[in-house]
Amino acid sequence: MCGIVGYIGNREAYPIIINGLKRLEYRGYDSAGIALFDGTQIQLSKTKGKVADLESRVAAEIKTNGSLGIGHTRWATHGVPNDVNSHPHYSNSGDLVIIHNGIIENYASIKKELINRGYHFNSDTDTEVLVNLIEEIKKQENVKLGKAVQIALNQVVGAYAIALFDKNKPDEIVVAKLGSPLAIGIGDDEFFVASDATPFIEFTNNAIYLEDEEMAIIRRGRDVKVRKIKGDNLVDPYVQELQLNIEQIEKGGYDHFMLKEIYEQPSVIKDTYRGRLLANKGIVKLGGLEDYIEKFTNANRIIIVACGTSWHAGLVAEYIFEDLARIPVEVEYASEFRYRNPIITEKDVVIAISQSGETADTLAAIKLAKEKGAFVYGVCNVVGSTISRETHSGTYTHAGPEIGVASTKAFTTQITVLMMMALRLAKAKGTVSQSDYMLHLRELDTIPGKVEEALQGDDKIKEIAAKYKDAANFLYLGRGYNFPVALEGALKLKEISYIHAEGYPAAEMKHGPIALIDEQMPVVVIAVNSNHYEKVVSNIEEIKARKGKIIAVVTEGDTQVKELADYIMEVPKTPESLSPLVTTIPLQLLSYHIAVMLEKNVDQPRNLAKSVTVE
Repeated sequence: MCGIVGYIGNREAYPIIINGLKRLEYRGYDSAGIALFDGTQIQLSKTKGKVADLESRVAAEIKTNGSLGIGHTRWATHGVPNDVNSHPHYSNSGDLVIIHNGIIENYASIKKELINRGYHFNSDTDTEVLVNLIEEIKKQENVKLGKAVQIALNQVVGAYAIALFDKNKPDEIVVAKLGSPLAIGIGDDEFFVASDATPFIEFTNNAIYLEDEEMAIIRRGRDVKVRKIKGDNLVDPYVQELQLNIEQIEKGGYDHFMLKEIYEQPSVIKDTYRGRLLANKGIVKLGGLEDYIEKFTNANRIIIVACGTSWHAGLVAEYIFEDLARIPVEVEYASEFRYRNPIITEKDVVIAISQSGETADTLAAIKLAKEKGAFVYGVCNVVGSTISRETHSGTYTHAGPEIGVASTKAFTTQITVLMMMALRLAKAKGTVSQSDYMLHLRELDTIPGKVEEALQGDDKIKEIAAKYKDAANFLYLGRGYNFPVALEGALKLKEISYIHAEGYPAAEMKHGPIALIDEQMPVVVIAVNSNHYEKVVSNIEEIKARKGKIIAVVTEGDTQVKELADYIMEVPKTPESLSPLVTTIPLQLLSYHIAVMLEKNVDQPRNLAKSVTVE
């Protein structure tokens, strides 16, 4: 989950690397470091804290000239976040320097053997073990750096994206990947290395994305040489043209990326269905789905695997697919799925949902499902990501880069894709009437406007946030399609404000959580017009009887709940099956404003990272 940046070329490396680290800080921000080769020796500086702390440290400690360098921003796995455990790490000789994203699971046994051979270690990291293993092999086998890396990686167990160089051979960077993403930007006699393309997008649109168990030797004046770590055969690398632009990864005048991404939802939902949905003509068509319609329609069941917010999108999809397409659906935490010895057959379809397309647990679930013969379909946001390559087919959301660690626009665009899939399958199976089908298409086409309308309640939501920002606990309740939205609303609040919050099906409240309710307990209830409306009203009455404070998400014009609630957040009238796309908006804004008022780091909440590439 760490961020990796490297540069070799004719420019000054430092500004490229430090700006690249700022763009990758969403991947981890416990500590940061940089190593530059100034023509004579390595200049290394690293520190606990953010990239901004690193900048200050660099200014005081080292010279920043040189056209070769690597940098790292860390989400800690082995070793507490401190200066010593920060990357980069030297080998014992001081010749090699490395950065690493991932986990070396067998590092302890390797470390023990290296200590027996006279090596000493300054940090508690698995990464320092790896760089010394590479050095030992290079020395004992009398091989070049690239070969030493290859041999070492065949001895380790775990996941990694690495970049390293040898100060005695400063015209080369060696990189490798297994389980964690790594991109190589190709310029004019210059090369960039990064966890994703954002650090180098203004310099080149050409990139190579390494596949698992591939390594590359990057030398100035030569083409990038890619080979398999196992087997040693050369690979003809595919140079991909990037579609990113610099405006997408800047804040654009907003105080935080999260707020920008919340307000981008009308446009990105439209981008997600643009060219796929022609409401007036009764057409919904997803390129990745069309050739595999029969896989879905003949499936015994659909199994959805995901983590975090994507899991909540999967829960919404369970309602959508079962309601419209009449296909049984199971929604699984990817992290638990693989360890349960699940029953999967070739008659099952697995849908894997991931914003980043790099989530380690989801990727492991995909590999297990494929081994069992299931057809695997991916829904993810990042083009060229590992999950997009590992699945049999899939559909991209078009949310654009999501930098804020707390996911917002990814959630709504995932639901948009899943709704289109369900409608296409329902049409193929004949499980919805033509009138219902057309109604859903037309209503989906209006969602961007309704999200825009929901965003206009921001000032009122800010007032509610000011009232309840000091609450110790929140309860979120929803029913039917909006039960997952309650879970997602609670997660958002936990993630960025650090207030304890729980989401529940509203009817389950009286099976335990009602014991928590008193005059200090704010309860957020999603009470929009639906088949469950009267039952939700009854649940609100039960809360009021125990002096709980009600914050209700209601349909515009609602009077019944309005009389009962302490505060309301209005959303436009929307069919129940599409309501999560609008009901989630006020909950996103509520969590955002509470976190801002509590002076929390909204975009980089503590202990979290955007792309979870370790299990």
